[in-house]
Amino acid sequence: MQTFLTRLFIALLLLGSPVTKADEGMWLLMNLYQNYEEMQDMGLELTPEQIYSVNESSLKDAVVSLRFCTAELVSPEGLMFTNHHCAYSAIQANSSVEHDYLTDGFWAASKAEELPTDITASILIRMEDVTEKVLEGVTADMAEAERNALIRKNSAALEESLKGDTDYRIEIKSMLKGNQYVAFVYETFEDVRLVGAPPSAIGKFGGDEDNWEWPRHTGDFSLLRIYTAPDGSSAAYNEENVPYQPRHFFPISLKGVEKEDYAMVMGFPGRTQRYLTSHGIRLAQEKSNPSRIKVRTALLDIMKAAMNQDDAVRIQYASKYSRMANYWKYFIGQNEGLARLQTVAKKEKQEAAFQQWAEATPERKADYGAVLPEMAKAYTTIAQYDDFVQHINEAGLASEAMQLAYRFSGLGTLLAEEEVDEEKVKDAVAGLQNRLDSHFKDYYAPLDQQLFAASMRLFYAGVPADQMPEKLVDAQRKYKGDFQKMADKYFKKSMFNEREELEDFLNTPKLKKLEKDPLYALVTDLIMTYRSKIAPAYREARAKEQVLMRTLVKGMMEMHPDKNFYPDANSSIRLTYGTVGGYTPRDAVRYQHYTTIEGIMEKRDPNDAEFIVPDKLVELYEAGDYGRYGWEGTLPVNFITNNDITGGNSGSPVIDGEGNLIGIAFDGNWEAMTGDLVFDKALKRCINVDIRYVLFIMDKYAGAQNLLDEMTINM
Repeated sequence: MQTFLTRLFIALLLLGSPVTKADEGMWLLMNLYQNYEEMQDMGLELTPEQIYSVNESSLKDAVVSLRFCTAELVSPEGLMFTNHHCAYSAIQANSSVEHDYLTDGFWAASKAEELPTDITASILIRMEDVTEKVLEGVTADMAEAERNALIRKNSAALEESLKGDTDYRIEIKSMLKGNQYVAFVYETFEDVRLVGAPPSAIGKFGGDEDNWEWPRHTGDFSLLRIYTAPDGSSAAYNEENVPYQPRHFFPISLKGVEKEDYAMVMGFPGRTQRYLTSHGIRLAQEKSNPSRIKVRTALLDIMKAAMNQDDAVRIQYASKYSRMANYWKYFIGQNEGLARLQTVAKKEKQEAAFQQWAEATPERKADYGAVLPEMAKAYTTIAQYDDFVQHINEAGLASEAMQLAYRFSGLGTLLAEEEVDEEKVKDAVAGLQNRLDSHFKDYYAPLDQQLFAASMRLFYAGVPADQMPEKLVDAQRKYKGDFQKMADKYFKKSMFNEREELEDFLNTPKLKKLEKDPLYALVTDLIMTYRSKIAPAYREARAKEQVLMRTLVKGMMEMHPDKNFYPDANSSIRLTYGTVGGYTPRDAVRYQHYTTIEGIMEKRDPNDAEFIVPDKLVELYEAGDYGRYGWEGTLPVNFITNNDITGGNSGSPVIDGEGNLIGIAFDGNWEAMTGDLVFDKALKRCINVDIRYVLFIMDKYAGAQNLLDEMTINM
C-alpha cells in the first residue's frame, strides 16, 4: 500500500494546474521535464538543462529577483533590464527639483555616473524538493501547533545545512498549501546602481488611465547594474566595487514577434490564490475589495491634488502615489472580473462535486467530509473582522506620521519597564535616529495632515462600532465628527511631524512625553484594539483556514489523480510558457497582438500629464527615423502573450524559443484582473514592452551607445 508521501511524490511529478493548458501554470524549474514535449511542440529549441542547470550556465543564471520585481542580465558586466515602475523608487530617491530624473530621464554616460540605490539583487544557485526532510517526524494525529513547531525546527536545521560556510540566502517555501516544501538557494548582492531610465512620459506613458489596459504604448523599462567586491563577493556600495560577471546573460533578438510565436517568461511571481474557496472569493468581492477601493480612492485624490500644486511635493510623493494607485485599479478590475465570470458560482459547483466525492466512501468521508463545512465556519469568523483588518491596513497607518509614531512603540515598551535597560534604550534610539533622514526627505506635513484626517474619517465610518478603538470614539465625540479639526489639533501637538522636536526627544527620551503625544497615543490604541479585540479570533480562524486548505488540496489531488497541480505563486522563481497572440474582450471587438508608435501619437495630449509625448520622440516619429528597430515602416512598442503572470513578474524577461530576449513583461490586462484567484484562458494576457522599442529609446532617443555596446544584439 502506498504511503501518502509516495502518492504525493507521484502527483508532484505531474505538477501543474487542475486543468492543464499550455498558457496556464507557474512552473517550478526543476519540474520542466513534465512539460518539455509540449514546450517543444510550441517552438522551444532549448533543452531543459539550458533553462535550468545547477552545474552549467543556464537561463536561470540571468534571471534576478529584486524582491518586489524581476530583472534580467543582458551583458557580461552585470547590466540588467527591469521595468521603469520597478526602479521608480530609486529614480525618485535620486531626483530633486534641480535633477528631476522622473521628468527628464537619466542615462549614465559612464560607470562612474551610475547612482546608488537601496535595491538588492538575488540570483538562484539551485533548488531542491525537501518535503520529506521538512516533514520528518510529522504525523497525521499531531496537533497543529506541535506540527508547525517541528516543521520550523526541521527547516532551520535544513537551512543551516544548505548554507554551509557560504553567504548564500536560503528560502524554504511551502507549496500546494503545505503538501510540498522546496528549498531555494540564492546569492544576494547589495550594491545595485541605477544606470538608465527614460522620462516618465515614456516609462509611464498612459499613467493611471492606461494602467492594466490593452492596447498599451508604454516604454516601461529601466537599467540597473550589479556591483561586487573585487573578489566577486557581495559587498555594500563602495567606489572600489566592480561590475558583476554573470554566469549567463541574455542575448537580444531584433527579429520581432509574430502571432503564435513561442514565448517564455521567467521571473518571481508574488502571490496567487488559485485554490481559494468560494468563501474566500465572496469575501474579497463583497467586503475586502470594496473597502480597499473606497479608502484608496479618497487618499489618492488628496495626494494627486497636492502633487499637482508643487513640483517638490510631486517628486516626494511620486513613488508613494504610484504604489497605492497600482493596486487600487487592480482591485476595481478584479471585482468586475469576478462578477463577470461568476466565479463564486463556479467555485461552489466544484466544491459540490468535491463534497460528493468525499462522501462516497467511509474512508474519504472521514478524511475530507468535514473540510468544506468547517471552511464555511472559519470564514464566518473571518468576515466578522474583515472590515477592521482592511481599514487598519489601508487607513489606520495611511499617515506617515502615524507610521513613524508606531515605530516608536518598541522604545515606549523599553521606557515603561520597571528597571529601564539603558543600553537597550540607547540602541533603540540609535535605530530610530537612523530612520529620520529617509523619513523626512520625502515628507510633507501639510499633505500628511490631510491624509490623516481622511483616513481617520474612513476608519471611523468603515469599522463596526463594537470594534472601534476608544480613543477614536473619544476624538470623534470631542470634535463632533470634524476629522479635519481633529487632524489640525493632533498635528499641532504632536512631535512626529516635526524633525527638530523629534530629535530633541530622542536626545532625552521620556515615557511621559511619548505617551502624551496624541499621534502616539492614538496609534497605540489602534494596535492594542487589534491585538485584544480582533487578532485572537481572527488569527485562529485564519490558522484553521490554512489547515483546511492543506487538507482540501490533498483531497483534490486524490480526487483527480490524472490531473496536474501547480503550486500558487509565492515569490519563488517560476517559468510560464505560451504564445504571442491577441484576444476578443467583448462582442465585436478584436485586439491584435502588438501596438506601434502611431498609437502613441494618437493618444498624445499636451494638456494631459499622462499622455504628454517628449518633443524628441515626436521628431523621430515625424522623420520615420527608427533605424534597425523599425518594422514595415513603423516602430513596434508593446506586444501581448498568453503567459501566466502576476505581481512580482514585473520586469521579467520574455524569451523566444532560442533563449533570446524579445521583450520585458510589465502588466496584465483589465479583462483578466481575476488572475490571482482564477485563470481565464480566453482573456488572460501578459503585456510586454517590445525589446526593439527599448533599444530604439536607448539608441535614437537617449544616445546611450555605451550601454548598447555591452549587449549581444542579434538581427
